[in-house]
Amino acid sequence: MPQATFYFPKGFLWGTATAAHQVEGGNTNNNWYAWEQEGHVLPGHSSQIACDWWSGRWREDFDRAAEGGQNALRISVEWSRIQPTTDRWDEDALDHYRQMVRGLHQRGMQPMVTLHHFTDPLWLMETGGWENDEAVTHFEAYVRKVVAALKDYVALWCTINEPNVYASIGYVLGEFPPGKHDLGAAYRVMRNLVRGHAAAYHAIHELQPEARVGMAINYRGFRAAKPWFPPDRWVAALLSATYNDFFPQAASRGILRFFGRRESIPQAKNTQDYLGINYYTREKVAFHPLKPADLFSTRYYDPQAELSPTGFIANEPLGFFEAFKWGKQFNLPIIVTENGVEDPEDSLRRRYLIQHIHQMWRAVNFNFPIEGYFHWTLVDNFEWERGWTQRFGLWELDVETQARRKRPSADMYAQICRQNALSWETVKQFAPELLATLFPS
Repeated sequence: MPQATFYFPKGFLWGTATAAHQVEGGNTNNNWYAWEQEGHVLPGHSSQIACDWWSGRWREDFDRAAEGGQNALRISVEWSRIQPTTDRWDEDALDHYRQMVRGLHQRGMQPMVTLHHFTDPLWLMETGGWENDEAVTHFEAYVRKVVAALKDYVALWCTINEPNVYASIGYVLGEFPPGKHDLGAAYRVMRNLVRGHAAAYHAIHELQPEARVGMAINYRGFRAAKPWFPPDRWVAALLSATYNDFFPQAASRGILRFFGRRESIPQAKNTQDYLGINYYTREKVAFHPLKPADLFSTRYYDPQAELSPTGFIANEPLGFFEAFKWGKQFNLPIIVTENGVEDPEDSLRRRYLIQHIHQMWRAVNFNFPIEGYFHWTLVDNFEWERGWTQRFGLWELDVETQARRKRPSADMYAQICRQNALSWETVKQFAPELLATLFPS
């Protein structure tokens, strides 16, 4: 068995990804906190103090990331803290984030800052949220405020995280706030998110010409259940075009395409300096004529795929390579802005990480322009509508005591980060069952 090492390019970014509401705690002025109080989170969970970052525990978690060899960290800024009301800016909150990004620099880590990660201020939602065209103007003003405050420490910005998830789950499936089932409202939201991204892109480059700006798109592989059956192929293509393609196509060409509708947003053309890809899994799609609400589809995981403990994610590393092939069409540098699996026992996570990083190495060796990888996530956090029922962290969190405990995958990921490589020795130590597959004789 060859004892090889899969190296990544010099300067490759290795980090973890986080989001403000999921780690800070005490975010009581946004739509998600209100959603939690209404009992929509299973099983009656609430973010509460989350990982207690707002009181200062970000420092010890940043130390953990740095000690683990990470040279970057993705965080987000909570809009409702910066702008608690339409006519007030909170300078103390801005200074808090300034301390955080400065703290990353002090630890030798590059910050990637997300400006919108699912949450909106209550005052914005009271005026219709992103269904209201005025949201674009409000978002641009907020972005200008944040960038002016943090630009000395931040050069890598993500305007909006997973706008496709925000629109589809909040306005079609009804599982995120505001809990609507309205395709027309979803399109209005999608349109304004594109306009908001474009406004933010131009504002950031005006304030900081050297900045790099993009979005993070949740890519989900949709495969025809029966590739030989045209209706299955058609519905898989429809889902991919609607879910995967809408936002990056808009930011590339300035054109919105949505169920036969075509609209020009010229200010959105060429408003990405990189493509952010969030990848977790892929699924099979079968045509079902009696399910119009599901876009005439039935979706399911491959019965042969290994599932995460709650069945939320199927371990499909080949889908990761497919995501890179899909992303290559946009002719942009690619950054993996999220990838991970929920696994409290830390057994599947080690296999999942190694197999996915190996697929990323394959893509790099096909000269795909991949520049970095952010694992989801550093410490167990509040997982939206799933509450505390899923554990994605390299570090385990006791929600009651706030104690952290390092999982074996944290040491494994640290080896990969420090070596800028996936080695035979790392696989042998942490997932020896994969040796024959990754290093065949």
